[in-house]
Amino acid sequence: MILSVVTSNPHKADEIRAYFQGLIDVEHICIECPEYRHDDVGEIAKNKAAYAYSEVKKPLIVDDTAFYIDALSGFPGPYAAYVFHKLGNRGILKLMEDEPDRRAHFETAIAYADSSGISVFRGTMAGILVEPRGKEGFGYDPIFEYQGRTLAEIPLGEKSRISHRAMALANLREWLKAGRPGT
Repeated sequence: MILSVVTSNPHKADEIRAYFQGLIDVEHICIECPEYRHDDVGEIAKNKAAYAYSEVKKPLIVDDTAFYIDALSGFPGPYAAYVFHKLGNRGILKLMEDEPDRRAHFETAIAYADSSGISVFRGTMAGILVEPRGKEGFGYDPIFEYQGRTLAEIPLGEKSRISHRAMALANLREWLKAGRPGT
């Protein structure tokens, strides 16, 4: 089986390829999907998958990730990419100055689309915000600490097994192995 991953972000494609290494061949298709807005990343992923499938016309996955900071009432949530582009990690840390509650979590929703429809799989990862550390990863990885290390300090192979995206991919993998029930 070849799994087509539709994203304009090569880092996401690399992470998914690393997750499925030795199990499934992963093909990266670089398409810029429209930026859908919704409070639920699952709905955003579903809309992106519908758009991508209409363009590619073959089975594929897309994903969307939200980043929730407890002390900021869940901000930036599903608008994480936009906020990162505008504020970056320094801006997020500036918003958190003097805030003792450093809890945050990621949620990734992966949508699989084929001719029978769209299915959504989710994964989460809880941690805390810290000063930037590490050289791996992308986005919020340098400021998000999970079990004593930032995601930027965790090698890609390991991150690809434990991350929020890995949890969503594990759910997708089990569904594919079960013969795609419910489609």
